[in-house]
Amino acid sequence: MASVNRATILGSLGKDPEIRNTASGQAVASFSVATSEKYKNKSGEMVEQTEWHNITLWGKLAEVAGQYLSKGKLVYIEGRIQTRKWQDKEGKDRYTTEIVGDKMQLLSPKSGGAESGSGYKKPANEFRCALSPRRITLR
Repeated sequence: MASVNRATILGSLGKDPEIRNTASGQAVASFSVATSEKYKNKSGEMVEQTEWHNITLWGKLAEVAGQYLSKGKLVYIEGRIQTRKWQDKEGKDRYTTEIVGDKMQLLSPKSGGAESGSGYKKPANEFRCALSPRRITLR
């Protein structure tokens, strides 16, 4: 039987990404993303419900996240849902559910800088997100 484990998140960063490296030198980025839904409750009042999602990125994607993402920025993440089991200081089993991202799009526009000036020259290794005017240069 076939199965699919795919998550798609579009939301705002709750804090700056925490970047660290494994013993082998591979970059790992961890951060949270908030998604919000607005709806009317039974009494007709508008209610906003926010969900927080833990995100983990690996390798080059983690490095790009560390360079371009910061608290409040809008980001699109695709990946898989993973639950890890670990033990706390008292030896009790704990569980963490996260999205391990394999695709990321930065959606917040860059504030000021060369992008808004008339002398901006597009590098050959730059691409643009279809949902936003944000330019990203891979190095």
